[in-house]
Amino acid sequence: MNLLLIGGVLILILLIVGVVVSIAGERSLVDERLGQLGEDEQVKEAQEEAARSIVTDWVNRRVAGSSMGDRVARELARADLKFKVAEYYALVFISTVVLGLGAWAIQGHWFSIIIGGVVGFFAPRFYVKQQQTARIRKFDDQLGDMLNLMVNGLRAGYSTMQAMEAISRELPSPISDEFRRVVQEMQIGIPMEKALDNLFRRIPSEDLDFVITAINVQREVGGNLSEILDTISFTIRERVRIKGEIRVMTANVRASGAILSFIPLGLGLALWFISPEYIGTFFAPTEFLGLGQPLCGIISVSVILGLILAGYFVMMKIADIEV
Repeated sequence: MNLLLIGGVLILILLIVGVVVSIAGERSLVDERLGQLGEDEQVKEAQEEAARSIVTDWVNRRVAGSSMGDRVARELARADLKFKVAEYYALVFISTVVLGLGAWAIQGHWFSIIIGGVVGFFAPRFYVKQQQTARIRKFDDQLGDMLNLMVNGLRAGYSTMQAMEAISRELPSPISDEFRRVVQEMQIGIPMEKALDNLFRRIPSEDLDFVITAINVQREVGGNLSEILDTISFTIRERVRIKGEIRVMTANVRASGAILSFIPLGLGLALWFISPEYIGTFFAPTEFLGLGQPLCGIISVSVILGLILAGYFVMMKIADIEV
């Protein structure tokens, strides 16, 4: 039985590695279509000859068109992950199964499968959220330099599109990647307003919203765009500086909230896998207050988890200061 379990876990791990390798070698459909504009014939032929999974494409066509599939696709685009919707769902499924079986291998109890499955189900989404947050923060930090480069280009006689092309060439990722995509969308006939709206969907930043609004208003009513962006650049730089100072001053509160919240959860999980009999006393039959059976322990654990989560969100709310 143990050999079969180990063999099953190894097979699932190999499946995960295969899926990750195949996904890492592919580009999203939009990137592929846009990227063909600037690539030579050899690169295009190599992309056309790349093998694709029939099952993955079949599932992706039926999932990506749904409202949930559209939301997942938007989340993956914001995190700049080259996953299709069906591939992301497959990764969630494999992660859930592998961690559930792994937890059961450590502690052979049905509740261990639930714990591992829940962790595996939310782990990919947590990773996507972390990538989104890091990417948007890095984009905001580069926005001031982008505005300076764009203002200098406009004053030198560049058009708005030429200034965006300069941004895509001169600045580092992720801001260069996003503006390169904006330029490519405009080159295939998408209006600038729509291309900038797509940019804001991928990067939901308040500072970027100011810039896009200024560009759209200037295109409608006219005016000196370089002077407008120069003023916005000063405002955004000050916002970024103040946000950085606030982030430093509230780091202690955020770290304390995370540590104090996750230590009890981590300790409880560790005790479950080390000594399930000890944790099992919470769910032993009791006649306290006439509740009987394990209901008293379930209520206690639920109250504890509720208080921990409430404390965590309260501390994060205190540290979340609007600028």
